[in-house]
Amino acid sequence: MPEIANQRLVSLDAFRGITIAGMVLVNNPGSWDAIYPPLDHAEWNGWTPTDLVFPFFLFIVGVAITFSLGKRVAAGGAKRDLYLKIFRRAVLIFVIGLILNTFPFYDFAKGEWLDPGMVRIMGVLQRIAICYLVSSLMFLHTNWRQQVIIAIGLLIVYWFLMTFIDVPGCLTTSVDLKPCNLAAYIDRSIFGENHMWQQSKVYDPEGLLSTIPAIATTIAGMLTGAWLQSERPAVVGGSTSDESSEQYRKVSGLFFFGVILVALGWIWSFWFPINKRLWTSSYVVFTAGLALCFLGTCYWLIDIKKFTTWAKPFVVFGANAIALYIGSEILAVALGVIRVGGPEGKRIGLQDWLFSNLFLTWATPINASLAMAVCTILVWLFLMWLLYRKRIYIRL
Repeated sequence: MPEIANQRLVSLDAFRGITIAGMVLVNNPGSWDAIYPPLDHAEWNGWTPTDLVFPFFLFIVGVAITFSLGKRVAAGGAKRDLYLKIFRRAVLIFVIGLILNTFPFYDFAKGEWLDPGMVRIMGVLQRIAICYLVSSLMFLHTNWRQQVIIAIGLLIVYWFLMTFIDVPGCLTTSVDLKPCNLAAYIDRSIFGENHMWQQSKVYDPEGLLSTIPAIATTIAGMLTGAWLQSERPAVVGGSTSDESSEQYRKVSGLFFFGVILVALGWIWSFWFPINKRLWTSSYVVFTAGLALCFLGTCYWLIDIKKFTTWAKPFVVFGANAIALYIGSEILAVALGVIRVGGPEGKRIGLQDWLFSNLFLTWATPINASLAMAVCTILVWLFLMWLLYRKRIYIRL
């Protein structure tokens, strides 16, 4: 276990804030029919900047595990209390994810309560909960070398399962075909189409089998956290230059391993395509490399060069990241459910009314859609700033 550094990494807070702000931005366009390509997910194979948001967040969860649990382990105390805290947090995150999947519980258009038989089981928060639970327990019982071996093992096993295991009902098994891969088949078999992602019903982008490589993404974050907290033997009478040298050693490592992983992920994609919806092994390696480079950039700018002014809004976002995600999801659903008077006396969702009357009146559809997403970010920045100013941090 490396010695835990006392200094808080502002760059990590900023990275978390940038990631959650990106998640809110891409999830709240004015219209889903008018989106700039970089702000939409890849249709299937391949990637866009939007496809980096979720793996970056899981990566950050892994980094945060080493800081939060590392301090508690170093402070001593009963392991039982630590286990209870981990399980409680994981269960709470999972349950909130289920609640978001069922919100608003009542179908106002049909005038009936939500059918429990139509509730999606998995989701973004559910995947975060599972990855956090497994990775936290792994952190307590393994060292970094064992974690590397486990992560590589998970990626290779997933590659083998997705490539060489035949899927019943399919003439061929291929990640290029949405229903004809093992991850989709397992989700359909266990959940049935009513408990899956309703936009597809043949696969779930946060399904069970594809959560296995997502755990490897979180492990990559844990390994990064261990690297950031590692210290070379102290020099007697060490100077500021020694501290600067240590910081440059760390940032060089972030970029070095980041570039290697990006290259390896790209090479692997020729045999196992980069695919966010299936969370393929090449996608894990590729996005982990980009996360290392992105964090390295934040670390160099903020913690080394002390360019901090630009990062303050993102630090505000990062201070209440999960709360921001939950709040933005609830608001987005509410804006769609609340009905107001529209053209020709028709009742339309408040989201559509705001888009048509406040943004479409002065911009093209695609620019109006982007403008509404940006305004949503600014509204949430103000709300999160109020919490930040009062030192209110909502933790799960």
